[in-house]
Amino acid sequence: MTPAPRRKAWLSWSSGKDCAWALHEIRSGGEVDVVGLVTTVNSTANRVSMHGVRRALLDRQAASLGLPLHVIELPDPCPNDVYETRMVAAVDAARRDGVNAMIYGDMFLEDVRAYREQALAGTGIEPLFPLWGKPTGEVARAMLAGGLRALVTCVDPRQAPPELAGRWFDEQLLADLPAQVDPCGENGEFHTFVAQGPQFATALDVEVGEVVERGGFVFADVLPRETASRQTDG
Repeated sequence: MTPAPRRKAWLSWSSGKDCAWALHEIRSGGEVDVVGLVTTVNSTANRVSMHGVRRALLDRQAASLGLPLHVIELPDPCPNDVYETRMVAAVDAARRDGVNAMIYGDMFLEDVRAYREQALAGTGIEPLFPLWGKPTGEVARAMLAGGLRALVTCVDPRQAPPELAGRWFDEQLLADLPAQVDPCGENGEFHTFVAQGPQFATALDVEVGEVVERGGFVFADVLPRETASRQTDG
């Protein structure tokens, strides 16, 4: 009996830990061929939307993962119709690339999953959620045990302590989280930047720069270490 062909997928890449772990989980299964990353970037700031990560670091992540990066440029502010138009264009590009699956790192937010499923309905691209339904505390500790290293880049101070911004996502951070904060920040309490993980060919050498409050969120700038050194020397 001829085995079913492996699905060909892009991964929705935010630069953070959840999508990085979703990539690890999906590749561990061996049934899906991940052929690209797709990311939304604020074209004004040249940073990953919401996470605030510099485009240069996004490019380094893709290079370490050995995957082509497909960037969706979004204006700031971005009207919903513009967002949806550019997402449709990205899906069309994925289809032209032979993609028939899109991977997401979502874990339990039903409305987010429903939105993604609706957006892909009828496109021939199947949404995949390799982390769905797994206890987030267990996922967080599996990430750490698997060698994933990430920095907290954005905090919603209405949901989590603002001083989390700039800290490493590690056992001490998990121990310090208030009870109401999800261990993976699944409710939007915080966002991260992955510098190392089981799918990375090489770790990214980074450090924390300025921490600022902007638009009601607290952002920690992540810098390539050589850039940070030049700023200090200057």
